[in-house]
Parts: sequence; structure tokens; C-alpha cells
Amino acid sequence: MRTFFNKLPLINCLLSIICCLLATTSWSQSKVWVADQGNGTYKNPVLHADYSDPDVCRVGDDYYMVSSSFNCVPGLQILHSNDLVNWTIVGAAINKLVPFDVFAKPQHGNGVWAPSIRYYAGHFYIYYGDPDYGIYMTKAEKAEGPWEPLVLVKSGKGLIDPCPLWDDDGRVYLVHAYAGSRAGIKSLLAVTCLSADGAQAVGDSRIIYDGHEVDPTVEGPKFYKYNGYYYIFAPAGGVATGWQIALRSKNVFGPYERKMVMAQGTTAINGPHQGAWVDTPTGEHWFLHFQDIGVYGRVVHLQPMNWANEWPIIGIDNDGDGCGEPMLTGKKPNVGKSYPIATPAESDEFTTPTLGLQWQWHANPQDWWAYNNTAESCLQLYTVPVPSDYRNLYDVPNLLLQKWPAPEFTVTCKLEFRPNTEIQGERVGLVVMGLDYAQLSLTSDKDDWSLAQGTCLAADKGNAEVINESVSVKSNTPLYLRVKVVKGGVCDFSYSLDNEKFLPIGASFTAKEGKWIGAKVGLFATRSIANNDGGCAKVEWFRIINNE
Repeated sequence: MRTFFNKLPLINCLLSIICCLLATTSWSQSKVWVADQGNGTYKNPVLHADYSDPDVCRVGDDYYMVSSSFNCVPGLQILHSNDLVNWTIVGAAINKLVPFDVFAKPQHGNGVWAPSIRYYAGHFYIYYGDPDYGIYMTKAEKAEGPWEPLVLVKSGKGLIDPCPLWDDDGRVYLVHAYAGSRAGIKSLLAVTCLSADGAQAVGDSRIIYDGHEVDPTVEGPKFYKYNGYYYIFAPAGGVATGWQIALRSKNVFGPYERKMVMAQGTTAINGPHQGAWVDTPTGEHWFLHFQDIGVYGRVVHLQPMNWANEWPIIGIDNDGDGCGEPMLTGKKPNVGKSYPIATPAESDEFTTPTLGLQWQWHANPQDWWAYNNTAESCLQLYTVPVPSDYRNLYDVPNLLLQKWPAPEFTVTCKLEFRPNTEIQGERVGLVVMGLDYAQLSLTSDKDDWSLAQGTCLAADKGNAEVINESVSVKSNTPLYLRVKVVKGGVCDFSYSLDNEKFLPIGASFTAKEGKWIGAKVGLFATRSIANNDGGCAKVEWFRIINNE
């Protein structure tokens, strides 16, 4: 007995190790991209997914991130981290975009542009610009929600990229940019006063920086106060080709001094800009920014930030000129503690009462489009009538999609089709969506079912789908649909009857990004007529794994 109790500490230690291994190797951890290297270092991007225009705030030991979500709903997905490397999705601030009727249809590239998130006096605040309507705000006591209804803080076309600042004397300011496509002017930054509750602009905006000469397309400003200076961090030079500048002044309305603080330099990381400056509880400074890599969207990088002569230096300043370059690997931030590896949700077993937080519709959803059937552990996607002016899936609002999570990956879903036998032309399947798209779908025609792979090039221009290959399949038979993605966004589709032997179908497809977003992958269920009832797809699981 004494020997057993002498071994208890060792047994407890082994049990702890096993529990940790189980936690870090659970299905919820990404199988395709993990930034944390497990040895105190990390690799960039820390998020190899399209979280464009990221902004972050710290509250104690917790970091919260928001990013542009454009027309995708739920909008303003909120990510959480304790160490700036390991991130998970914890909620979304917008259930439906406003105006509701406008966003009931896909509004590609519109909606939520370049949000900011701040914590002040017990509340989280998120501001974002809708280029067609103005600057909106929502707030919540907890980042996970519930979030209050949106408030239009400042109306006007072309008002974008807002960020608030609560000053030491209690006054509230907001910096923003202008979208040339709506405002008729760009490359300007402006500051306006806000009411004490941050809910309304007070007076007109005042231009504080003109970037036309040296910083064309300056936008995405973030507002800070540090060591007596007002700082505005802003990207310039274009999404894929630009640089990061910092402005500073002793007066909130300027004049502001300007300095370039990060650029691509000799690295392969193009357009390193637009993001968030945060500190750690131990006093370190870090900067999160995006890199536009085409079909994969705008992925998120993490860079160290240091100070010299009251100016920030982002990344590594190899030549000592005060302008840093981004790095691909480095030591993780010192946050005073160690945290387990975590990644945003990707795969879904559909065992919970609600959709996984990784999923977004292409427009404001109806309540009945999807049902998480926990009794059968499946997602039921009901077929929705296509729009009366239907051209292709680019126009369809009920696309249930998620971001691409890595350079290479394989998606497989198990699907059963339960059509309405009284109508024809219902279709359900797997889709890779962008300005071009490809799909693998089941179509019902009484007892004659077909499985078809098709593509649609220049879908945004209204072109029709082309069916590359079609095969007959038995009705009421579960199918496994698969798409394999390799570097460059090349996609190959296949299917199986037993999840073991997969048969290729159709043609290789090179995916293309969407309007201001990366390519996405997911599910759809449509019907061609608006009768009073339809069938559904019963999706048992949706899994993302490494390529075999």
C-alpha cells in the first residue's frame, strides 16, 4: 500500500499529461494549420484564414479580435486569445445586417468594413463603417455577447474604417477614412468628436492627414494615446502592395508628424499593414496585421513592436532605419503564463443545438434555413427557392460557408438527400465559392437522381454554370462528397459510397477570391420553384483534414 501511495504523484503527473494531450489533439484543433510550434515559438501567419483588417484590444489577460466580415452573416466574428498566437472564435456581434431588407440578398463586398474594438468603463465597443450608410456602433458587457442593437453614429456615404479614443479628460473622439468609390475622395484621414456615450458624432469631421502625395490610399486608421502623444496607425499604398505608417501629435486634431514604421523590405510578406497595436501584462508591445494572398484572403500576422525616439518600429529593423520588416517565425509573446494550443473551429460534427461559430451565410438568413437536429446528430439544410432573377449560385443567399483555413486541405462531408418527391429540381451539395466557383451536387428528379460536378467562371458577371461530369446515383443513399485543395487554390472533387474508395469526378478547378474576401467552402440547398414546401439535406458531419 505504501508503494502505491508513493507512486501517486507520478500517476497524477501522467494523468495530467494524458489529459493535456487529449485536449490538444481533440477534433476541435485544426488538422491543417497551427501557428504555435509547441516549443515557445510561433510561425506566421498566426491565422491562415481571411480575417481581414484585424483589430484587437486587451482586457486583463484576454485579447479580443474583430475583422471585416462584409456581407457575411453572422457578422463581426469575435476571436479570443490569451497569448496572441492561439485564437478561438467566441461569438459574433451582428446576427443580421442592417438595413435588413437590403442584406436579405447577397451584397458582395458591402456591409462591414474595417471594424475596431475597444473596452471602456465596463463595456466592449465595436465601430465599423458601411460604405453606403455610414459608421455604426454596438456594445456589450461581455465580448461573447449579447451585443446591443446597432446605432448609426455618423451617416454618410464613404465613411469607413472608424476607431474611437476615450481621452484622459473623458472626451471621446473618432478617427475615420473615406472610400473613394462612394465619397468621391480618398487618401484622407479625419477626426470627429463623439457624444459622451460614444453613440453620436458631434459636429463635422476635420481632416487631419492628407496622404495623396506620399501615402496614397491611406485608410484603416487606429487611434491611441501613449506617453503624451496621440498616435494614429494607418496603412497606405494599397491592400496588396502597401506599408504601415504612424502619425503622432500632442493635439488630437494635429498637426501630425508622419513616419513609415513597417514595409515589405527584403521579405516575401507583401503589403504588411492595417492592424492592431497591443501590449502584454509583462510590458511587451506587439502588432497584428494582415497580408493579402489572393484566393486565401487576408491572413493575420503577428510582429514584435519596439520604440525609438517616441516612434514605433514594427517587425525587425535589420538596417537600423527605424522602419521594420515582417518576420515569419519568432519567440511567442511573454504574457506571464503558458496557455494550451488552440485554433478557430473548422470541422463540425453537428451535435450541438446551434451552428458552429465558424459558419456564415452569404446574406441575412431566415430562421428556417437550417436546423441542428441533435436527436439525429445532423444538420438539416432545407432547400430554399432561388431568386426570381437567378443566374447562378453567386446570387443565392443561403450559402452556408466558412473561411479557407490553410494553403492545403481536404474537406469531406457525409450527406443524405431528402427531397420533396412532389417537385423536381431540388439540389444540395458542396461548394467552393468566389468570383468563380465550383460545386459537387445531388439533384432530384423523381426517382432519377444525379450527382454532378460543375464550375462557373466569372460568376459575378452572371455567367451560367457548366456541368463537367454527371453520374446517376441511387436515391436515399448516403454519399460522401469531397474537395481537395492544393497550393494555388487548385481544387479536385471526388465522391464515395463508403468513405473509403473515392472516385474523381469533373474537372480540376482553380479557385478565385470573392469580392474583398478569400475563397470559401461550404454547403448549399436550393430548389427552382417557390412551392409551399421543400426537402432537405441531412449533413452528418463536415471535416477538414490534411491532404493524404
